[in-house]
Amino acid sequence: MERVGVVGLGIMGGGMAANLLRAGFEVTVWNRTPAKAAPLAEAGAEVAGSPAELAQRCGIVVVCVSDTPDVLEVVTGDRGILDGARPGQLVIDCSTIAPGTARHLAGELGGRGIGAVDAPVSGGSEGAANGTLSAMVGGSDEDVARARPVLDAFCASVTHVGPAGAGQATKLVNQILVVVTMLGVSEALVFAKAQGLDLDAVLAAVSGGAAGSWMLGNRGPQVIDRDWRPGFTIDLQQKDLRLVLEAADDVGAPVLGTALVHQLYRTLQRDGLGGEGNHALAKVIERLAGLEAGR
Repeated sequence: MERVGVVGLGIMGGGMAANLLRAGFEVTVWNRTPAKAAPLAEAGAEVAGSPAELAQRCGIVVVCVSDTPDVLEVVTGDRGILDGARPGQLVIDCSTIAPGTARHLAGELGGRGIGAVDAPVSGGSEGAANGTLSAMVGGSDEDVARARPVLDAFCASVTHVGPAGAGQATKLVNQILVVVTMLGVSEALVFAKAQGLDLDAVLAAVSGGAAGSWMLGNRGPQVIDRDWRPGFTIDLQQKDLRLVLEAADDVGAPVLGTALVHQLYRTLQRDGLGGEGNHALAKVIERLAGLEAGR
């Protein structure tokens, strides 16, 4: 197996690196905040002093950071991956960034003989920890085939959706579905509470039918339990929705529901709730109704 580097050890990247170690890969890690690398070092990972140093040691580099500027910094910035990379390596970007930037980076890396795959993931912190994420992958057939054993270490589903940038565009499709579905879950739970229904019984009744969804099954119970721990924070969700709105504007696609949710999340951010899970969208509907959808 090739040594794999992981740049970015947040909610998602830390779980990915841990699953790579469990799968038997030799792993080198780097994070802007070094303390986050300590548990992985104890589990057997090497720790690099910079993305460039990490790239010098690894044949394949996985990037999982917060936003488009962060990806550009760790790939093309001072002591970034390109400073230590060599022809024949492969960079797998599991961050969620603008599709146009993914295409640009693929071109820049390809010009240096380095393969590039954009493989944003979905499944929240649970999926990262359990190795059950879904990856939407853009890149050449050859690069995706090389990336697949790495992605299989932390993903239950890996789908090659097209050339460079297609993975990022598909991830934005995913985010539209996530937030608009969560709006529906929020409205439904508040409606059920206003009707005086037992919320656990309601979930049991509707989850197995046409209304069932991942967000309902995983985040609905958290709303009922008043558990706002993030699988994915509101602040990060807002970053993704900004990417959706920008990309939709570029192609003239109407995203009415997504734009509404973006505005609703802003009210929660204004109240200092940006670090809560994206299912805290329910709080907006609860405030409008004057009740809580909890037990």
